[in-house]
Amino acid sequence: MTESRNYRLVPGGGDASEIPHVLIVGGGYLGMYTAKRLEKKLGPGEARITVVDPNSYMTYQPFLPETAAGSISPRNVVVPLRKVLRRTRVLNGRVVRIEHAQRRVECVTNEGERRELTYDYLVMAAGAVSRTLPIPGLAEHGIGIKTVQEAAYLRNHVLEQLNIADSTDDPRVRRKALNFVFVGGGFAGAEAIAELEDLARDATRIYPSISIDDLHFYLIEAADRILPEVGPEVGAKALQQLRNRGIDVRLSTFLESAVDQRIKLSDGTEFEAGTLVWTAGVKPSPVVQASDLPLGPKGHVDTTEYLTVRGVENAFAGGDNAQVPDGNGGYYPPNAQNAVRQAPVLADNIIATLRGKELKPYRHKNLGAVAGLGMYKGAAQVFGAVKLTGLPAWLAHRSYHLLAVPTFNRKMRVLADWTLGFFLRRDFASIPEMSQPRQAFTEAARPQVDGSNLRRVS
Repeated sequence: MTESRNYRLVPGGGDASEIPHVLIVGGGYLGMYTAKRLEKKLGPGEARITVVDPNSYMTYQPFLPETAAGSISPRNVVVPLRKVLRRTRVLNGRVVRIEHAQRRVECVTNEGERRELTYDYLVMAAGAVSRTLPIPGLAEHGIGIKTVQEAAYLRNHVLEQLNIADSTDDPRVRRKALNFVFVGGGFAGAEAIAELEDLARDATRIYPSISIDDLHFYLIEAADRILPEVGPEVGAKALQQLRNRGIDVRLSTFLESAVDQRIKLSDGTEFEAGTLVWTAGVKPSPVVQASDLPLGPKGHVDTTEYLTVRGVENAFAGGDNAQVPDGNGGYYPPNAQNAVRQAPVLADNIIATLRGKELKPYRHKNLGAVAGLGMYKGAAQVFGAVKLTGLPAWLAHRSYHLLAVPTFNRKMRVLADWTLGFFLRRDFASIPEMSQPRQAFTEAARPQVDGSNLRRVS
């Protein structure tokens, strides 16, 4: 159906249909911060703003590994869009087609209703999804760590594998449950395996039949090093940290198969594993391909230094779904640091376009990179010259991200989680049923024809 209702989201007089409409595809870093900046800088009646995203919240993704380890509550790493964006319409749905030439998009709401929205200005902030490969068994048994649901699931899953191992006398089942495989040695993979190994190592003290030596964590990386973002020197030290903890890091190695949870590596190694986490890169959201916008060689929206889409009018892009020139013949890395800093420039350039003023280019010098590798451990390169590992890097990691996480409310909640973690031991309760909350009710409601659900009352 076609959108027929008009929403005047910026105060002012006049017919809302005559007010320019800014449509933002995606409510992540770039989408939320762009909308917030527009709310702040636009005058009454200058524009109405809509954000379309399947989720009603923005996820602070750098905290997902700590969420998987139980150091931060899942709800404290998400920011409700409607709470932050007071003068923006938030539409929960998925954009499935973009026809910029006609200034319209087709979306499907979370209830399954098909909607067509028209706009005057488009912001592509759809982000990225996990980039998978056609590896047998990967789609059936792998999981990423791009969403808060995946992070919460991984915590429950890892603890459930310990429950399985502690409850069986079958050595094959036990070995499989205690093998954990992570593919991809970038930030997501290194941080995830480090945090979850920390969780499992700490949890062994409550399992009488499992020792630390029974745990087998594998990090599989196709390149010849891990954490390229922090530089070769710090990356090498981080690699040694992981290996000193007993994590089996395989460099220049590929996952070839995961059929029936049997892992086959390019170095000839084969074993069964109950856990397979895939963090080997990302790709632009599929909606980018379902548009008439010009794309770059890797499938990103082709974007100028002004964060405008090259070759078309009134379209802007940034973040993970865009390739933004860095002025030196390359492109800015599609990470959170750039997305947060692109948002005010992008919003200001939309406003400049509305007002007929000159646009400003996006320029940003890399401030460095910080990675948390479990409790009191980390790797960091700050301002290009300062290289940190261990406790100093861990403190730098937590300090930077505490400042960066949106809203005072979430900062205080994350700080409270961390503070409690200093005084209280980890919680090892596993609730795997959370991924299938209706299972118990469904089983209870299923007719039992053999009488097994009857019991005698005396």
